[in-house]
Amino acid sequence: MNNSLSILKLLSDSSRLRITLLLKARELCVCQIMGVLNISQPLVSKNLSMLRDAGLLESRKEGKLVFYSLKKRLRQPAASIIDAISTALIKDKTFLKDISSMLECEEFQKRTGKCGMQGLKDFIKSHNKN
Repeated sequence: MNNSLSILKLLSDSSRLRITLLLKARELCVCQIMGVLNISQPLVSKNLSMLRDAGLLESRKEGKLVFYSLKKRLRQPAASIIDAISTALIKDKTFLKDISSMLECEEFQKRTGKCGMQGLKDFIKSHNKN
């Protein structure tokens, strides 16, 4: 039960929950998470560190970038908890907005070859006007 409580406490923070749900959907780098959630790099890094220390994440380096994803073989009870939360929030407005922003972030990076929060914000603003 202690492990379940630890996972639930960890995911009770909205930023960590949103990061976890995004990483369940797709591998992302820090700058992508920053752009999607509109939060600072230190806050993203702190939350990623906490999720990694809890054994929920794996990472890989590609040049200067570090990409994070949810572990493919999560231990119990973490796997069941995350599956239950993601099922419960599948139609949540915030979750749907995060997924939409993640897709816009990918489009921005494909078009520009850049990875940065301000450029992404500008891209989203101009993209939404059209």
